[in-house]
Amino acid sequence: MIKVLIVEDDPMVAKFNQTYLEEIDGFRLIGISNSVEHAMKKLKEYKVDLMLLDVYMPGNQTGMDLLKFIRKEQRKTDVILITAASEVENIQSALRMGVVDYLIKPFEFERFKKALTSYRESNRMLQKQTTIEQNELDLLLLKDVQEPQTKMPLPKGLTTSTLSVIYKETLEFENESFSTDDIAEVTTISRVSIRKYLTFMKDIGVVDETLVYGIGRPVYQYTFNKSKLSRLHNYL
Repeated sequence: MIKVLIVEDDPMVAKFNQTYLEEIDGFRLIGISNSVEHAMKKLKEYKVDLMLLDVYMPGNQTGMDLLKFIRKEQRKTDVILITAASEVENIQSALRMGVVDYLIKPFEFERFKKALTSYRESNRMLQKQTTIEQNELDLLLLKDVQEPQTKMPLPKGLTTSTLSVIYKETLEFENESFSTDDIAEVTTISRVSIRKYLTFMKDIGVVDETLVYGIGRPVYQYTFNKSKLSRLHNYL
Protein backbone atom coordinates (compact mmCIF):
# COMPACT_ATOMS: atom_id res chain seq x y z
CA MET A 1 0.00 0.00 0.00
CA ILE A 2 1.17 3.52 -0.81
CA LYS A 3 1.29 5.57 2.40
CA VAL A 4 -0.14 9.07 1.93
CA LEU A 5 0.07 12.26 3.99
CA ILE A 6 -2.39 15.08 3.22
CA VAL A 7 -1.01 18.54 3.99
CA GLU A 8 -3.92 20.99 3.84
CA ASP A 9 -4.96 23.73 6.27
CA ASP A 10 -8.62 23.89 5.18
CA PRO A 11 -10.47 21.11 7.08
CA MET A 12 -13.20 20.83 4.44
CA VAL A 13 -10.74 20.50 1.56
CA ALA A 14 -8.67 18.02 3.55
CA LYS A 15 -11.81 15.94 4.12
CA PHE A 16 -12.64 16.03 0.41
CA ASN A 17 -9.13 14.87 -0.44
CA GLN A 18 -9.40 12.07 2.13
CA THR A 19 -12.77 10.96 0.73
CA TYR A 20 -11.42 11.00 -2.82
CA LEU A 21 -8.34 9.05 -1.75
CA GLU A 22 -10.44 6.36 -0.09
CA GLU A 23 -12.21 5.77 -3.41
CA ILE A 24 -8.97 4.64 -5.07
CA ASP A 25 -7.37 1.25 -4.41
CA GLY A 26 -3.76 0.93 -3.34
CA PHE A 27 -3.47 3.91 -0.98
CA ARG A 28 -3.52 4.24 2.81
CA LEU A 29 -3.87 7.57 4.57
CA ILE A 30 -1.46 7.90 7.49
CA GLY A 31 -2.48 11.38 8.54
CA ILE A 32 -3.61 14.93 7.79
CA SER A 33 -1.39 17.91 8.63
CA ASN A 34 -2.73 21.46 8.77
CA SER A 35 0.68 23.14 8.92
CA VAL A 36 4.18 22.69 7.54
CA GLU A 37 5.54 22.18 11.04
CA HIS A 38 3.11 19.36 11.75
CA ALA A 39 3.87 17.76 8.38
CA MET A 40 7.60 17.76 9.18
CA LYS A 41 6.87 15.90 12.41
CA LYS A 42 4.82 13.33 10.50
CA LEU A 43 7.68 12.83 8.05
CA LYS A 44 9.96 11.98 10.97
CA GLU A 45 7.43 9.60 12.53
CA TYR A 46 6.33 7.71 9.43
CA LYS A 47 7.59 6.55 6.07
CA VAL A 48 5.56 8.71 3.69
CA ASP A 49 5.49 7.51 0.08
CA LEU A 50 3.27 10.25 -1.32
CA MET A 51 2.30 13.70 -0.05
CA LEU A 52 -0.75 15.64 -1.26
CA LEU A 53 0.47 19.14 -0.60
CA ASP A 54 -1.11 22.60 -0.63
CA VAL A 55 1.06 25.65 -1.32
CA TYR A 56 -0.74 28.19 0.84
CA MET A 57 -0.30 27.24 4.49
CA PRO A 58 -0.66 29.19 7.76
CA GLY A 59 2.41 30.70 9.41
CA ASN A 60 5.67 31.73 7.81
CA GLN A 61 6.25 28.51 5.85
CA THR A 62 4.50 27.47 2.66
CA GLY A 63 4.07 24.18 0.88
CA MET A 64 6.96 25.17 -1.37
CA ASP A 65 9.16 25.45 1.72
CA LEU A 66 8.14 21.94 2.72
CA LEU A 67 8.89 20.68 -0.78
CA LYS A 68 12.36 22.24 -0.60
CA PHE A 69 12.89 20.57 2.80
CA ILE A 70 11.95 17.15 1.39
CA ARG A 71 14.39 17.55 -1.49
CA LYS A 72 17.17 18.91 0.73
CA GLU A 73 16.77 15.94 3.09
CA GLN A 74 16.70 13.60 0.05
CA ARG A 75 13.63 11.89 1.41
CA LYS A 76 12.02 9.23 -0.73
CA THR A 77 8.68 11.00 -0.68
CA ASP A 78 6.86 11.90 -3.88
CA VAL A 79 4.67 15.00 -3.98
CA ILE A 80 1.47 15.94 -5.79
CA LEU A 81 0.59 19.60 -5.34
CA ILE A 82 -3.11 20.29 -4.83
CA THR A 83 -3.48 24.04 -4.57
CA ALA A 84 -5.15 27.23 -5.72
CA ALA A 85 -1.70 28.59 -6.60
CA SER A 86 -1.91 28.91 -10.36
CA GLU A 87 1.02 31.29 -10.87
CA VAL A 88 3.37 30.04 -13.58
CA GLU A 89 6.38 30.76 -11.38
CA ASN A 90 5.04 28.44 -8.67
CA ILE A 91 4.28 25.73 -11.20
CA GLN A 92 7.73 25.94 -12.79
CA SER A 93 9.45 25.85 -9.40
CA ALA A 94 7.41 22.82 -8.36
CA LEU A 95 8.18 20.98 -11.59
CA ARG A 96 11.89 21.71 -11.20
CA MET A 97 11.72 20.14 -7.75
CA GLY A 98 10.21 16.99 -9.19
CA VAL A 99 6.53 17.06 -8.23
CA VAL A 100 4.64 14.11 -9.70
CA ASP A 101 1.59 16.17 -10.64
CA TYR A 102 0.03 19.59 -10.08
CA LEU A 103 -3.72 19.99 -9.52
CA ILE A 104 -5.22 23.48 -9.45
CA LYS A 105 -8.26 23.98 -7.23
CA PRO A 106 -11.08 23.51 -7.84
CA PHE A 107 -10.76 20.20 -9.67
CA GLU A 108 -13.01 17.27 -10.51
CA PHE A 109 -12.68 13.84 -8.93
CA GLU A 110 -11.74 12.33 -12.30
CA ARG A 111 -8.65 14.57 -12.49
CA PHE A 112 -7.70 13.59 -8.93
CA LYS A 113 -8.23 9.92 -9.77
CA LYS A 114 -6.09 10.21 -12.90
CA ALA A 115 -3.24 11.72 -10.91
CA LEU A 116 -3.37 9.04 -8.22
CA THR A 117 -3.88 6.03 -10.48
CA SER A 118 -1.13 7.20 -12.83
CA TYR A 119 1.22 7.53 -9.86
CA ARG A 120 0.19 4.12 -8.52
CA GLU A 121 0.82 2.32 -11.80
CA SER A 122 4.14 4.09 -12.39
CA ASN A 123 5.22 3.28 -8.85
CA ARG A 124 4.17 -0.34 -9.26
CA MET A 125 6.12 -0.76 -12.47
CA LEU A 126 9.29 0.81 -11.07
CA GLN A 127 9.11 -1.15 -7.80
CA LYS A 128 8.99 -4.49 -9.59
CA GLN A 129 11.85 -4.00 -12.03
CA THR A 130 15.58 -3.38 -11.73
CA THR A 131 15.86 -2.37 -15.38
CA ILE A 132 13.33 -0.93 -17.79
CA GLU A 133 12.98 -0.87 -21.57
CA GLN A 134 12.53 2.36 -23.53
CA ASN A 135 8.93 1.61 -24.50
CA GLU A 136 8.03 1.03 -20.86
CA LEU A 137 9.79 4.22 -19.79
CA ASP A 138 7.89 6.11 -22.48
CA LEU A 139 4.62 4.92 -20.96
CA LEU A 140 5.68 6.53 -17.68
CA LEU A 141 7.19 9.76 -18.97
CA LEU A 142 5.21 10.51 -22.11
CA LYS A 143 1.75 9.27 -21.19
CA ASP A 144 0.21 12.73 -21.41
CA VAL A 145 1.87 13.82 -24.64
CA GLN A 146 1.88 10.67 -26.74
CA GLU A 147 -0.24 10.53 -29.84
CA PRO A 148 -3.53 8.74 -29.16
CA GLN A 149 -3.21 5.05 -29.93
CA THR A 150 -5.94 2.68 -31.00
CA LYS A 151 -6.35 -0.19 -28.60
CA MET A 152 -5.56 -3.62 -29.94
CA PRO A 153 -8.63 -5.84 -30.32
CA LEU A 154 -8.89 -8.81 -27.98
CA PRO A 155 -9.46 -12.32 -29.31
CA LYS A 156 -13.10 -13.29 -29.76
CA GLY A 157 -14.79 -14.12 -26.45
CA LEU A 158 -12.49 -11.97 -24.30
CA THR A 159 -13.47 -8.58 -22.84
CA THR A 160 -11.41 -5.66 -21.62
CA SER A 161 -13.27 -5.47 -18.30
CA THR A 162 -12.60 -9.09 -17.40
CA LEU A 163 -8.98 -8.84 -18.54
CA SER A 164 -8.55 -5.79 -16.29
CA VAL A 165 -9.94 -7.66 -13.28
CA ILE A 166 -7.68 -10.66 -13.82
CA TYR A 167 -4.65 -8.47 -14.49
CA LYS A 168 -5.26 -6.51 -11.27
CA GLU A 169 -5.46 -9.71 -9.21
CA THR A 170 -2.36 -11.26 -10.77
CA LEU A 171 -0.34 -8.17 -9.80
CA GLU A 172 -0.82 -9.10 -6.15
CA PHE A 173 1.46 -12.11 -6.64
CA GLU A 174 4.42 -9.92 -7.64
CA ASN A 175 7.38 -12.32 -8.04
CA GLU A 176 5.45 -15.41 -6.93
CA SER A 177 3.94 -17.96 -9.28
CA PHE A 178 0.17 -18.35 -9.36
CA SER A 179 -2.43 -20.67 -10.82
CA THR A 180 -5.94 -20.45 -12.23
CA ASP A 181 -7.28 -21.54 -8.85
CA ASP A 182 -5.42 -18.71 -7.09
CA ILE A 183 -7.21 -16.12 -9.23
CA ALA A 184 -10.57 -17.90 -8.97
CA GLU A 185 -10.43 -17.70 -5.18
CA VAL A 186 -10.43 -13.88 -5.21
CA THR A 187 -12.80 -13.24 -8.14
CA THR A 188 -16.22 -14.39 -9.29
CA ILE A 189 -14.83 -15.45 -12.66
CA SER A 190 -14.97 -19.13 -13.58
CA ARG A 191 -11.78 -21.17 -13.76
CA VAL A 192 -12.45 -21.93 -17.43
CA SER A 193 -12.63 -18.22 -18.27
CA ILE A 194 -9.55 -17.39 -16.19
CA ARG A 195 -7.63 -20.08 -18.01
CA LYS A 196 -8.55 -18.46 -21.37
CA TYR A 197 -7.31 -15.05 -20.25
CA LEU A 198 -4.08 -16.42 -18.80
CA THR A 199 -3.49 -18.32 -22.03
CA PHE A 200 -3.94 -15.05 -23.92
CA MET A 201 -1.47 -13.32 -21.57
CA LYS A 202 0.95 -16.17 -22.20
CA ASP A 203 0.51 -15.84 -25.97
CA ILE A 204 1.52 -12.17 -25.92
CA GLY A 205 4.46 -12.92 -23.64
CA VAL A 206 3.20 -11.18 -20.50
CA VAL A 207 3.27 -14.35 -18.41
CA ASP A 208 5.33 -17.52 -18.60
CA GLU A 209 3.51 -20.83 -18.21
CA THR A 210 4.85 -23.98 -16.56
CA LEU A 211 3.09 -27.30 -16.13
CA VAL A 212 3.74 -28.58 -12.61
CA TYR A 213 3.28 -32.25 -11.75
CA GLY A 214 2.42 -33.25 -8.22
CA ILE A 215 -0.22 -35.17 -6.36
CA GLY A 216 -3.39 -35.34 -8.45
CA ARG A 217 -3.80 -33.55 -11.77
CA PRO A 218 -1.00 -31.40 -13.25
CA VAL A 219 -1.39 -27.67 -12.60
CA TYR A 220 -0.38 -24.75 -14.80
CA GLN A 221 1.65 -22.17 -12.88
CA TYR A 222 2.23 -18.65 -14.18
CA THR A 223 4.84 -15.99 -13.50
CA PHE A 224 5.11 -12.46 -14.87
CA ASN A 225 7.56 -11.70 -17.64
CA LYS A 226 8.11 -8.11 -16.46
CA SER A 227 10.05 -7.03 -19.52
CA LYS A 228 6.93 -7.66 -21.64
CA LEU A 229 4.34 -6.25 -19.25
CA SER A 230 3.80 -3.10 -21.30
CA ARG A 231 2.32 -5.21 -24.12
CA LEU A 232 -0.80 -5.74 -22.05
CA HIS A 233 -1.52 -2.00 -21.93
CA ASN A 234 -2.24 -2.13 -25.67
CA TYR A 235 -5.39 -4.12 -24.89
CA LEU A 236 -6.64 -2.27 -21.77
